[in-house]
Amino acid sequence: MTKFFIDQHGCAKNQTDGELIAGFLLKKGYELTLNADEADFIFVNSCGFIESAKKESIDAIYDIKKAYPTAKIILTGCLAERYANQLFDAMPELDGVFGNGDLSKIADFMDSVSKERAVETFAQKGVCGGERPVLFNFKGSAFVKITEGCSNHCSFCAIPLIRGELRSRNEDVILKEIKSLAQDGIYEINLIGQDLAAYGTDTGTSLSVLLKKIAEIPGDFIVRPLYIHPDHFTDDIIEAIKSSPRLLPYFDIPFQSADDKIIVAMNRTGSYSQYASLVQKIRAELPNSVLRTTFLTGFPGETADAAENTARFLQEIRPDWSGCFPYSREEDTPAYSFKGRVSAKTARQRADRLEELQRGITAQRLQSYVGAEISVLVEEIVAGGSSAQNALATQNDLGGGEPGELVDSEVNNEGLAIGRAWFQAPEVDGSVVIRFDLDDSNAVEAVKPGNVVSVKVLASTGVDLDSRFIKIFRKMPENSERKFIS
Repeated sequence: MTKFFIDQHGCAKNQTDGELIAGFLLKKGYELTLNADEADFIFVNSCGFIESAKKESIDAIYDIKKAYPTAKIILTGCLAERYANQLFDAMPELDGVFGNGDLSKIADFMDSVSKERAVETFAQKGVCGGERPVLFNFKGSAFVKITEGCSNHCSFCAIPLIRGELRSRNEDVILKEIKSLAQDGIYEINLIGQDLAAYGTDTGTSLSVLLKKIAEIPGDFIVRPLYIHPDHFTDDIIEAIKSSPRLLPYFDIPFQSADDKIIVAMNRTGSYSQYASLVQKIRAELPNSVLRTTFLTGFPGETADAAENTARFLQEIRPDWSGCFPYSREEDTPAYSFKGRVSAKTARQRADRLEELQRGITAQRLQSYVGAEISVLVEEIVAGGSSAQNALATQNDLGGGEPGELVDSEVNNEGLAIGRAWFQAPEVDGSVVIRFDLDDSNAVEAVKPGNVVSVKVLASTGVDLDSRFIKIFRKMPENSERKFIS
């Protein structure tokens, strides 16, 4: 049987594409392997959003070719879509380059690559869907893509060049997929797209309508919406979140800058005051809400005063989480030719400052959970204090900060696990360390990946929480047909 391996890069949206590729190939009789050395085909599912991500994916191609010279290497993902012919011509290491316009064609493409090198892309139409029997997540969690492409055309962003204009996924298809995930016992469903607030603007519906329909689906699960553009955030989104405890009051709103001139140069319509008012409104309506945001430093024309405005804004809105990235100059975007370029060193220094401010804010906000009982989705079991610390170090936190140190030392007969609470999105926020007694059979049975447990928070340790197991809250069904690869 022909085996394939997927080397995954990029964002959650690209991850779902990798899961779809796996689903289409499994349906055609191919076998997914977790050992690259036994794979006949190796996919590098690439990111092409910023320069550092491009380099990571290209380096992966060279490394894989060197390590597995007999395997056929196929480049997929955003990098493959954006530079298909250029990379195919420039990199003999690649046996194939396959764009992300129509993933359902992947098996046919592999037949072509089996005979000779090939490159193929398809028009960006609709939103590709299909079965996902394998999820590249920790057990109990899944991403669901509700839009493809983006029509915002922020001046720094290449997404419209790669994935095209906004297309909303059919509402009934989304609801059917979420129902299927819930029936398979998946507890945490994260809605993704380039801008969830734009959902339905091309089809005559809206995100708030979709959220309310999702809330009506039978089952025991929670829903976290991600990536909402601040200029398109509407009051009905807040009302929808308020309508059901299943819909988490977690808001991922990428402000990017809080300097009015830079915001305009980014081709956005908001302002410092409007964005601050939006945060105030959310917190007034949903006092327990959690805010994540993203900032982009070193955008062309960003002066020291402009950078200071963003830093002041960060300190004013005090988000629970934020990421910060230096500007990446992307060809064919409007900002590529903008004057007033900022040095990479300065952009990095400004990012470092925002990250330092955020670490302090996050540490303070997490203190509110100390002493409380919270529910945590267990992601993995670790074999002791040192192993837990290593596992924490692999978690993405605030876009560059270091995870906090675990409190106390290793205790005899103490088990340790890592999980996330509702206010921690996968891959980008902090984690919860779960301590449990290895002599307690109930605890050992309860603290397993995919289960949700109640814990008492002992301490805030940087961007993470330290806790102790109390009781089982929800058990992951043992008959789930989906496989999880973390």
